[in-house]
Amino acid sequence: MTISAGDKLPEGALMKLGEAGPEPVALDSIFKGRKVALFGVPGAFTSTCSAAHVPSFMRNADAIRAKGVDDIVCMSVNDPWVMQAWEADTGADKAGITMLSDPDGALTLAMGLDFSAAPVGFINRTRRFAAIVDDGVVTWIQEEEERGVCDLTAGETLLGHL
Repeated sequence: MTISAGDKLPEGALMKLGEAGPEPVALDSIFKGRKVALFGVPGAFTSTCSAAHVPSFMRNADAIRAKGVDDIVCMSVNDPWVMQAWEADTGADKAGITMLSDPDGALTLAMGLDFSAAPVGFINRTRRFAAIVDDGVVTWIQEEEERGVCDLTAGETLLGHL
């Protein structure tokens, strides 16, 4: 079942690349007592994710924070090295966007937001979504209906729901 507004995020962790290598980031440390704009993408360095989705949040990061959001987090089923490289390539870090890895897709699967497209090597990847999470509870979530577009899940759309 796909997570929806009113649902609490599942327990678990995402990952980031730290100085000593990959390190888990407990979901509680991200969401507990905080309002977070969370968005998920099918893959780092893919065309729509790099050209549209991440840039939409970069353009709107200041306005999103001005509406009381404590952090903007992008998650993807990629390894933490790829996410760190993508963060640097897009400049997301300079915009204050936290790029986190869901390396085995555990959170993606627990949220019911997975899909597979074996011909292109996508297995249990994250469907394109955007959500507002307040103290661990999803208050708004939108999933993209068409492949290769970023309209319903863009930073501008999330901003309009704050």
